[in-house]
Amino acid sequence: MDDRAPFPAAAGDPDPDAMDPAIWRIAVVAATGSFLSQLDATVVNVSLSSLARDLHASLSGIQWVTSGYLLALALTLPLNGWLVDRIGAKRLYLRCFASFTLSSALCGLAWSANALVAFRVLQGMSGGLLAPMAQMLIARAAGRHMARVASLATLPILLAPLLGPVAAGAILQVASWRWLFLVNLPVGALAIGLAVLFLPDDRGEATPRSLDFLGLALLSPALALFLYGSGHLGRWTGDLALLTSLVLLALFWRNALRRPGTALIDLRLLKGRGFSTSVATMFMLNGVSFAGQMLVPVYLIRQCGIPPARTGWLMAPLGLGMMCAYPLMGALTARFGIRRLAAAGALLALAGTLPFPCLAGHGMTVPVLAASLFVRGAGMSAIGIPSITAGYASVRRQDLPMATTAMNIVQRLGGPTLTTLCATFLGWRLASASTSAAQPTAFVAAFALLCVLQGMLFLAALRLPRFAGPSGVAAADGPARRRGVGA
Repeated sequence: MDDRAPFPAAAGDPDPDAMDPAIWRIAVVAATGSFLSQLDATVVNVSLSSLARDLHASLSGIQWVTSGYLLALALTLPLNGWLVDRIGAKRLYLRCFASFTLSSALCGLAWSANALVAFRVLQGMSGGLLAPMAQMLIARAAGRHMARVASLATLPILLAPLLGPVAAGAILQVASWRWLFLVNLPVGALAIGLAVLFLPDDRGEATPRSLDFLGLALLSPALALFLYGSGHLGRWTGDLALLTSLVLLALFWRNALRRPGTALIDLRLLKGRGFSTSVATMFMLNGVSFAGQMLVPVYLIRQCGIPPARTGWLMAPLGLGMMCAYPLMGALTARFGIRRLAAAGALLALAGTLPFPCLAGHGMTVPVLAASLFVRGAGMSAIGIPSITAGYASVRRQDLPMATTAMNIVQRLGGPTLTTLCATFLGWRLASASTSAAQPTAFVAAFALLCVLQGMLFLAALRLPRFAGPSGVAAADGPARRRGVGA
């Protein structure tokens, strides 16, 4: 039997369309860890002023509570594949979740700003592995049902950034900021117990390999410096960090090419068209998503003069569109295939983005804004699940840890890369505007650039395979399958 990841049927399963309930249990446990990790990335943002006041710190210093967490996520992410191969997915997940829960308790007990930042770094180091671990555990368990399971299991991950500020605001109304972290303790304890019960023991699949220390020393700092530099572009520290990160990434690439099979990430995975196209699509998807979420609020606040609180509510249709469309993606992928659904989603997202240059040039109207954001959100939701399904279908089961690491790294780079591109372009056009009356043209140009990037995402989606065959090989030109993915 071919051992490519998502498609071997479970032993003793007479009906290829039947799904073992254990798959849902594994998916829920895996998604819980990823949800908490993503939630904690945004939950602190609305409490920075309270933290600065209570811990007697400056805002510039206390913002490292957020930045330190995100940089720590990037530092540990490259270790995911090596650790899974060495100790097994279940043991690693339990250790990461236990460490995340313990560091959450330490954050809640922090006595100073420096202590809180240090504990947040520890929390981020363990949380950085939870999101890729969730993807890999679900891919291993779901088999041929990957598209159906992932569309629902990743919904909490999609909701986490939207719920984070809301949950934080509700907690801060009735309790101290410390409960932003202490609330993780009961949830973490419950999730650890469920993980012990429901996650399969995979110690027999662990294949220890030596750690590529040089690759780790190059890639981890490169990712952290890239994220820091992207967020501080225009300052000498940010520019230097970004330049250094690019040099380190180039050196890592060279080192990995010289060590096939033993490198921290095996770049031979990218030679497969299915995996490389999936990775490229996820890079563009993450990039245009974050770039749009940056440009639209800036336009509403700076150009339209809308207060930040109301801007948040005006952005709500974007999340609503995602939530309405996302649960349907598994069934739609099975019915229409990977390429058709992803390309249709990219085209729909482009249609939802095209009105923004007109809004910037002729004046904002709330109904058009809401409809555009809803359509854009629904379209973006139709790209991720097919792309992930195509990527996992194209690799062997034993390559899943490394494939998950590579996919998550490239995906994380997409957001800051395209956001920085759009922000730099907007800043240049605003600086070129001689009068305030000329500023709308700067936003028109920035939204036009976003439309171009959306078009590139559409072209990337068109290169995805039509379906993923029963052996995991992309069926790009074969006859349409009525039974769907992996049928």
